[in-house]
Amino acid sequence: MEVLLTAERIHARVTELADEIARDLDGRPVTVVGILTGCLMFTADVIRRIDLPLRVAFITASSYRGETTVPGLLEIRDELLPDIAGRHILLLDDILDTGKTLTRVVAHLIDRGAVSVKVGVLLRKTGRQEVPFEPDYVGFTIPDKFVVGYGLDFNDEYRHLPFIGVLSAGE
Repeated sequence: MEVLLTAERIHARVTELADEIARDLDGRPVTVVGILTGCLMFTADVIRRIDLPLRVAFITASSYRGETTVPGLLEIRDELLPDIAGRHILLLDDILDTGKTLTRVVAHLIDRGAVSVKVGVLLRKTGRQEVPFEPDYVGFTIPDKFVVGYGLDFNDEYRHLPFIGVLSAGE
């Protein structure tokens, strides 16, 4: 497997992002909402590095099922989300691909009463975005390749890898 981003490079960039997020939030309490399951590593590393009053919550928003690499119908589940009315939200996701998921989730959080929603993504894939969406924080811009590791999966495998690699046919 080709290593696209080493564990060391990810660690350094996540630390920079966390510092930027903490500066921007300027001591305001925030609810960090991670989009499961790909966000696990990224969210854990970010929240360990920001010194702010915060709550952590998770939602699921998925349009990929099983071994497919083509998105289908988006399903948002927010049973694990506390009351966010009147709260500032930091939404974290593993990857900005088409932009459809993040656009819908941001709208969903605002509908639930969030005062503001800032979005951070670990990866932004070039050439795939179908709807206009601009995240507030981006870890890395990557080429249009199928990547796994550091929370990203293929058929629920490879999430545990400490690096981000390009999955090739047959792996």
